[in-house]
Amino acid sequence: MTDATGSPTPSPGTPRVLRAMNDRAALDLLLAHGPLSRTRIGKLTGLSKPTASQLLARLEAAGLVVATGTTEGRPGPNAQLYAVNAHAAYAGGLDVNPRRILAAVADITGTTVGEFELPTPGRRADSVVHQVTDALEGAVKAAGLATADVRRVVIGTPGAFDPSTGRLRYASHLPGWHSATLLDELAAVLPMPVEYENDVNLAAVAEQRLGVARGDEDFVLLWNEDGLGAALFIGGRLHRGFTGGAGEVGFLPVPGTPLVRQVVRANSGGFQELAGAQSVPRLAKTLGIDTPETPYAEVAAGLLTRAAAEHERDDRLAELLRLYAQRLATGLASVTAVLDPELIVLAGGVTAAGGEPLRALVQAELAELAASRPRLLIGEVQHRPVLRGALESALSTTRDEVFDTAR
Repeated sequence: MTDATGSPTPSPGTPRVLRAMNDRAALDLLLAHGPLSRTRIGKLTGLSKPTASQLLARLEAAGLVVATGTTEGRPGPNAQLYAVNAHAAYAGGLDVNPRRILAAVADITGTTVGEFELPTPGRRADSVVHQVTDALEGAVKAAGLATADVRRVVIGTPGAFDPSTGRLRYASHLPGWHSATLLDELAAVLPMPVEYENDVNLAAVAEQRLGVARGDEDFVLLWNEDGLGAALFIGGRLHRGFTGGAGEVGFLPVPGTPLVRQVVRANSGGFQELAGAQSVPRLAKTLGIDTPETPYAEVAAGLLTRAAAEHERDDRLAELLRLYAQRLATGLASVTAVLDPELIVLAGGVTAAGGEPLRALVQAELAELAASRPRLLIGEVQHRPVLRGALESALSTTRDEVFDTAR
């Protein structure tokens, strides 16, 4: 039997496959724990000392691990430590919104080695390919690498690319990204495989790999920043839906707002109008709190940060938190009724700004509105979570390729 490249495919249970499984287990342990000695790797994997030694020699010869220092401060001779070779491979990620493109490159251990931010105000519809390549090249240059060194890139955007048409949907506010030929044009100029993912889904990937959702297979991440959206993890996997629109909860009709019709054209919906960033300054004004309205996300985050800090001394700010929590819980009650998640993660700059006071109020309101009682937590990955999720997604596939020693 051969694979797509014509190379023999090893049968399950053969020594070659078993060695590859042990190799991958050891590499994953080194990623999780950092440098380890041969003895420690043997104990964690259940391998004998001779087998662990052979494994490390094999991985070192393949360029996947390197010797790095020795143990200190223990009785007996110092033991050699081994770590994953950070230079074995690199992956890239991009976070795209209407104002800028963030790009980063990470080594195989997950350490970011280069970042670049490309402002894109007033971007022309015909310049997207150049913007993407310029942003990626900026991050590659910052890392001291060549573009060819990057094995894979994941690009995060609002909305989702419809698999049947190749067009971006649910993101009319992102100019230039709606051409049916855009993905082919990018594939023609980028020398590595490229994947595209919804930005909120990538924030959820970051939380599952690095944040509060570690170990949770069924959770919802509610994102609130420039727009209101959700990511759905079911059985440990992202649920994207038939057209990629699963989680576009901003379009959800909810009590408390008039029905929004032609939601895709309006780029808004009931839940967005009720609890999106634009609702916070408007709600504050009804309570007599003097505030500008725009820029919505920045103003909303400032108001909620202030309310979280001062609500015990200011009744108006306390009421702002309570009413906004009620609005968030109204939409989350519908999500909970359909999905019954174990956990809901509140993320994005607006909801994160309300901190623990807002989270506790939403939890209490949801207990009144929903039949089940999911846990609510504030997301932990608050520095560039979409970009971090893009890197984690690209690294996952890259590691599967690079760490497969059975090939």
